[in-house]
Amino acid sequence: MTEEINFIIDTAKESMEHSIAHLEKEFLNIRAGKATPQMLGGVFVEYYGSMTPLSQVANINTPDARTITVTPWEKSMLQPIEKAIQVANLGFNPMNNGENIIISVPPLTEERRRDLVKQAKAEAEDAKIGVRNARKDANTDIKKEEKNGTSEDICKTAEEQVQKLTDSYIKKIDEILTVKEAEIMKV
Repeated sequence: MTEEINFIIDTAKESMEHSIAHLEKEFLNIRAGKATPQMLGGVFVEYYGSMTPLSQVANINTPDARTITVTPWEKSMLQPIEKAIQVANLGFNPMNNGENIIISVPPLTEERRRDLVKQAKAEAEDAKIGVRNARKDANTDIKKEEKNGTSEDICKTAEEQVQKLTDSYIKKIDEILTVKEAEIMKV
């Protein structure tokens, strides 16, 4: 194999790895009934005129599986944080006790669990699209190498390698999805 072909395959593999990493990151935001600080990962608070991630203006803890506490570093931030959590439309009802904000994470209903599974499947499908796009880009680059004089046999072998990579990453995505579905549906 030529250096160019090896580079194309390595680039495709790296791109597919990114799809898996992105999927795992997105799955952290899909709650499975247990309270985690990541649930508030998408909440932004207005802080001195700019929108700032909640984690940069407050300490977020989970004292138990059903509770999240948010302790702002400045007491003046209690109201803006409470408002930001409500605006984020996460289905939480924050309570302000003057010191910190307490969020009771309600148990998931069967319908909500099904919605979360749908959301997880959509994220997995996006990851598969990313993997397939990496395959398409790699195959396009391999065809260019063939036009530039790389032997047909080498290019055929490279395309087969890229397809094997694609199949293995698609399988990995399906396995990750299966685990997440089980986690969501477990009561």
